[in-house]
Amino acid sequence: MVSKAPVVLFTFNRPEHTRATLESLARNAEFGESPLVIYCDGARNDAEASQVQETRQLVHAWPHPDKVVIERDRNWGLANSIIDGVTSVCDAHGSVIVLEDDMVVSRFLLEYMNAALEKYRDDERVISIHGYSFPVTGLPETYFIKGANCQSWATWKRGWNLFEADSQKLYDELTRRDLMTRFDLNGAYPYRRMLLDQIHNRVDSWAIRWYASALIHDKLTLYPGLSLIHNIGWDGSGRHSDNYSGLTTSASDTPVKLTDIEVAESAPALEAWRKYLKSVRRERILSSIFSLKKILRFISQRLK
Repeated sequence: MVSKAPVVLFTFNRPEHTRATLESLARNAEFGESPLVIYCDGARNDAEASQVQETRQLVHAWPHPDKVVIERDRNWGLANSIIDGVTSVCDAHGSVIVLEDDMVVSRFLLEYMNAALEKYRDDERVISIHGYSFPVTGLPETYFIKGANCQSWATWKRGWNLFEADSQKLYDELTRRDLMTRFDLNGAYPYRRMLLDQIHNRVDSWAIRWYASALIHDKLTLYPGLSLIHNIGWDGSGRHSDNYSGLTTSASDTPVKLTDIEVAESAPALEAWRKYLKSVRRERILSSIFSLKKILRFISQRLK
């Protein structure tokens, strides 16, 4: 019998989000057989301390036969916590399934993750397995896209070993290999700008570095045609999210059929992604302009 990959859950100061994530995981038949490692980040200030403590009490009390809870003694930040945690678990177990505290998952997520981890374990072309897919219609049951992503994912030690933490090195290598246009999905989304923000310490993102690392090495990630997670963190409660709902998906209640597909990037899926992300950017720009107009109108009324 193939052992189940460990599930690693990163939490901070959202006990109710964390509870919803754990409840959804518990509906997966494989959850009780999967080692569970929960990282609890520390508070940034006194105002956050009670929510951080409530989250820790929740995860300590959560019943599971093979659970480890790691409490950070200070605020590491999500990027540092994930990089350290994924590295440690991959070193110890050889593979990992990664979730954050705002991901309500399908009852078939772990079945899909474990089956795909086993199916592509020795295929060096594949760097990771992903549980989220953009809300695009007409995608195949499963498909490959070059690069990597960040909402519910799994990898092996061989894949994570390719992660490069140095943002400047990544930027220089993308430029040297003439990959920057592809990095931006041919103008569909400003990933290059995000990487520059990382270089200049305007953001702290492990995800943009994971994506760049995978693309530089020409690696593929497997995606389901229907998303297996519902991200409840787009409510403005997260440090790295707002209340924008354009990327939100429901968690599919249908198991994923893992068939033998070509291990190559799906051109139709990539084009569907590009069109969707361009529409998302347009909506957010229009929304920002509308919000700015409301603010300016409010200010002008107050100054009269």
